[in-house]
Amino acid sequence: MRRQLVSSFLAVVLFTLLAGLAYPLAMTGVSQVVFPSAANGSLLYLHGRVVGSALIGQSFLGSRGQPLPQYFQPRPSASSYDALASGGSNLGPSSPSLATSERQLAAAYRAFNQVPSSTLIPSDAVTSSGSGLDPDISIANADLQAPRVARTRGLALSTVLELIHSHTTPVVLGSLGEPVVNVLELNLALDRRT
Repeated sequence: MRRQLVSSFLAVVLFTLLAGLAYPLAMTGVSQVVFPSAANGSLLYLHGRVVGSALIGQSFLGSRGQPLPQYFQPRPSASSYDALASGGSNLGPSSPSLATSERQLAAAYRAFNQVPSSTLIPSDAVTSSGSGLDPDISIANADLQAPRVARTRGLALSTVLELIHSHTTPVVLGSLGEPVVNVLELNLALDRRT
């Protein structure tokens, strides 16, 4: 009986060291060597100070909660970009509440960006993502916001469109998803220019 207890105790200690210490340390070491930026949270800096992560969206609002016109705006968020409250609205496509919300968001988007009623608005401009933390917008959404940002910052529209193009992430493996623009990275590039 004593021999079985000692064997069991040694097995627990051995597997605790292997699975609880050696394996996590090895994976941490490998990730730091192979993809250090992602392993450290894909942090973004401005003037040597961390301003966010490329993986988590954030809002660009003034002190009274109004969208700042000099910045590209992210897609709507059901969680107000609070990572602790991450989640979607859970409204289905046939929900009258969702349709009302989309109409209101579309009207606000058109007014803020001076988009004529004849122009189609991309769906990501009026719908939130499943997590409420999506850091990306579509190219079409960025292109519709570009004139406002250029006008507010006193930049040529071609300069802003060039920044959109240079901050566009292509599709994965050449066919998965669609090209997107990381809002925080694009806004940081604008801040560095002006």
